[in-house]
Amino acid sequence: MQEITLHYGSRQLAALGLGDPGKPLLLALHGWLDNAASFIPLAQHLQNYYVLAIDLPGHGMSPHRSEDAHYHLVDWVQDLHGLITAQGWQDVSILGHSLGGIIASLYAASFPEMVKHLILIESFGPLTEPEDTSPQQLRDSVLSRLEIASKPARHPKDEAQAVTARKLAGDMRAPSAALLVKRNLRALDDGCLQWRSDRRLRTISSLRMTNAQAEAFLRAVQAPVLLLLGEKGFEKLRVNLAKRQEWVKDLTVRTLPGGHHLHMDYPLQAADSIQDFLK
Repeated sequence: MQEITLHYGSRQLAALGLGDPGKPLLLALHGWLDNAASFIPLAQHLQNYYVLAIDLPGHGMSPHRSEDAHYHLVDWVQDLHGLITAQGWQDVSILGHSLGGIIASLYAASFPEMVKHLILIESFGPLTEPEDTSPQQLRDSVLSRLEIASKPARHPKDEAQAVTARKLAGDMRAPSAALLVKRNLRALDDGCLQWRSDRRLRTISSLRMTNAQAEAFLRAVQAPVLLLLGEKGFEKLRVNLAKRQEWVKDLTVRTLPGGHHLHMDYPLQAADSIQDFLK
């Protein structure tokens, strides 16, 4: 395991290099409020691949966005394209969990010539809302930003408390939660702990796509897609599957043990499905 700093333009991202850099690249994008460490268990069973797991902006070891910027979904897509082109990668196989899967699917739709395989874990296209909810969505987003800016940041008193809270919030096993927490905490000079992630990530999204937009993006994906769902994962993903699977040209679906973080709690089963798909 190697700590890596990746540059694109004037920006940079932290990443974990997992495995042999001489093996085929598998670019991994984590979920909301997770970080690159979420792919450590999975990478241990993907020994035929070099898993490069990045910390998205504002997460893990990566820098926060500037005070006059925010975390819009489309900006993460631009980050991904900037990174891929700066590194000179082509025909990239991308693995995305949750938010990372949404970003990856939008990128694969918008830049199909860049993506060779798309692997989605508990993620299947953008989150959607009816168009008539957009004004309220934007209002709630603006108010949530004002609210979080007016409150002092909250931090855990110790690592054990942080692991317990993360385990409950993410419905995952304690060892999985501990991996995420360890990368997302920093110790201050006074001995107190502080979250590394930008608390602005917790604000409400300014806009949601409509179902018609989600369909347009998923229909534009040209790469073969593997979708891994957890038996105890997000119910809305299973509800959406019946309709959305018709929009994807080349789709393989597997349901595996576990919940939303199945790749951390059941990494061997997830790795077996991924390796079968990539053969």
